[in-house]
Amino acid sequence: MRKPGFWMGALVGGMATAALIALYFAADALVGLPLVPYDVFDWIARTLPGGVITFGIETMVNVLIALNVNVSEAAKLAEQGMAVAGMWLTGVVAGGVLFAALRAAGTRRGLLPGLLLGLLFGGATLFISLSVNQTAQTGPALNALWILAVTLAWGLVIGWAYERLAAQPAPVQARAAGEELTVEQKSRREFLIRMGASTAAITVVGAGLASVLSTRDEQSAVAGGGAAIVPEGNGAVAPGGDPTLGAAALLNPLPNANARVQPVPGTRPEYTPVEQHYRIDINARPPRIEAETWVLPINGMVDNPLELTLEDLKTRYEPVHRFVTLSCISNHVGGDLIGTTLWTGARLQDVLADAGVQPGARYLTIVSEDGFHESVPLDLIEQDDRIMLAYHWDGQPLTREHGFPLRIWIPDRYGMKQPKWIVGMTVTDEYEPGYWVVRNWDEEAIIRTTSFIDTVATDAAIERDGRMLIPIGGMAHAGARGISRVEVRVDDGEWVEAELRDPLSDTTWTVWRIDWPFEEGAHTIAVRCYDGTGELQITEPNDPYPGGATGIDTLMTAIRGGSG
Repeated sequence: MRKPGFWMGALVGGMATAALIALYFAADALVGLPLVPYDVFDWIARTLPGGVITFGIETMVNVLIALNVNVSEAAKLAEQGMAVAGMWLTGVVAGGVLFAALRAAGTRRGLLPGLLLGLLFGGATLFISLSVNQTAQTGPALNALWILAVTLAWGLVIGWAYERLAAQPAPVQARAAGEELTVEQKSRREFLIRMGASTAAITVVGAGLASVLSTRDEQSAVAGGGAAIVPEGNGAVAPGGDPTLGAAALLNPLPNANARVQPVPGTRPEYTPVEQHYRIDINARPPRIEAETWVLPINGMVDNPLELTLEDLKTRYEPVHRFVTLSCISNHVGGDLIGTTLWTGARLQDVLADAGVQPGARYLTIVSEDGFHESVPLDLIEQDDRIMLAYHWDGQPLTREHGFPLRIWIPDRYGMKQPKWIVGMTVTDEYEPGYWVVRNWDEEAIIRTTSFIDTVATDAAIERDGRMLIPIGGMAHAGARGISRVEVRVDDGEWVEAELRDPLSDTTWTVWRIDWPFEEGAHTIAVRCYDGTGELQITEPNDPYPGGATGIDTLMTAIRGGSG
């Protein structure tokens, strides 16, 4: 009698693991139990060597770019998909190995080995989940009981399936063409069909339930933070006032609404709605922090250790409003991991002044709920009063996805230097390399000067002085250094200066445009820019790792006669 082997076990393991994952999602959505596939993914991302993680990030981004997919929208979905796929494949392999081992042992008994498999799998995932989970709304005891219960059941199902399949004889020889299935063949096939149908039902119901119930998080902009209504205002806000008043004055309308230079149709939005702002972090899903219990401790080398609530930050310190362009260090030239938002928060200088920094202190170590950390030189904080502890975007509380309740903004630095979900600050005389610095990304992470082409607007041609002009437009960015000049070249022609739109602030990107007297045919268009100090951007192409992408952005286009 031929017993089922690896491939049959892989099939059974795949079916059982699909149902297990669906149960995890349903339990998370119903009562907030740990979403174990995401926990395992987060643990792996924190454990693997920095070079491996960097390679994975770059590979994922490059694949999305090659597929012409919006990276800012798809990156987190891709990570979540990899988390689910990783656990499913682990279950496939586990089922295959168990079946192969039982077949080699010559036994039909699979319940005890299946139980041991479930115990091994459950113990590992339990350890991982308890180590990294920041989203569960249930206690550790219940979390542990749940994880062990469902993984033991998963292992028993796989073991039970082996016993059932091993008890059914397999055909001695392959059937001839057109020959009817034997009773034994039918029996084994029917069992797999019934098991597959049951698994599919559990998977569909569990996944569907999770999808419906998970909308509760989407409907709540902030985890317990409430919502602020942005009223009309004049911009001046005294300590203790509503910080949204100043934000309203800046947003209605945008300060450069009447600027002479207007963006070319097809240029990416100058201001990025929060829901469209990119999100890159070390979590498959953002941490859950309750506003009612959150405090910000500031300790270490200070005379007056503080514990500030969110309300303290809003009322004790004068709110600062600033338009900010934030870019991820993983962004490629012309990529979409960049966006501009109105930030509101308290000056870090003011907060540290209340704490009373002691002589000899050199660094501020910032810790996030998810274990992310970064060190900021105190000299930098003393020199730049723009550095803020932000609690609002667009006059609204930070969303959970973007760092609720508190994140920091440091001018002229990539996002990797700016922790979200802040839960602690320590003033110290010792430098602690940040999360990504340890993984060999650039220590300073100063924003590279870049420019990129968004559009060649052939449908918006302009007739001027008897000539047809094609508008070309895009963005240039140099962090807090600003942009002084943008130049465009068509084919091998001369570099021609573009027009610059007044930026939203001195810490945002700059819209540029040029109206080109087009020539019929295929053309290569290139752009370069100079920062506010007059320094030309780095023109040599470099990948984002380790200090940010550089190079000349080019675009190939074909212009037909009479375009426009």
